Amino acid sequence: MSEVPLLGLAAFSGTGKTTLLTRLIPLLKAEGLKVGLIKHAHHAFDIDHPGKDSYELRRAGATPVMVVSRRRRAIVYDYPDEGEVDLFSQLAYLDAAGLDLILVEGFKRAPIPKIELHRPILGKPLLFPEDPHVIAVASDAPLPCPCPLPQLDLNRPPQIAAFIRHDFLR
Repeated sequence: MSEVPLLGLAAFSGTGKTTLLTRLIPLLKAEGLKVGLIKHAHHAFDIDHPGKDSYELRRAGATPVMVVSRRRRAIVYDYPDEGEVDLFSQLAYLDAAGLDLILVEGFKRAPIPKIELHRPILGKPLLFPEDPHVIAVASDAPLPCPCPLPQLDLNRPPQIAAFIRHDFLR
């Protein structure tokens, strides 16, 4: 397990996890936090594109492939499909040195503290009644049932950032 605090954002697809993260991360950074992120993709993805040297080298059989520049590093590993990936095994590949927080997008079943994002209009069930790791619920409308957890406004990222900073990381 990571020594850096892990905080997941858990929700069904289409709820706005990535959108919220793109607004939350700058707010947390502005407060002096160094934030890392691990995102779970439920589908095949490629950060390379045909025609790029790194793509062609990987396609030729090299794995891993590391691409570096003065300001960025990316490492692409290809491995056999052995079923669902485990958050904790993947964290071993994330250099957490100097980080104050690692945000986790997806991995909604992982046993880590998480903020549930909920949009009642999507008609999806709430996660918190079945998931003891949910520490707060951020919604864009009143919840359809009583909730004993802190309730946050999904459309107010500064409120969510304040919760993370002052309640979660305290």
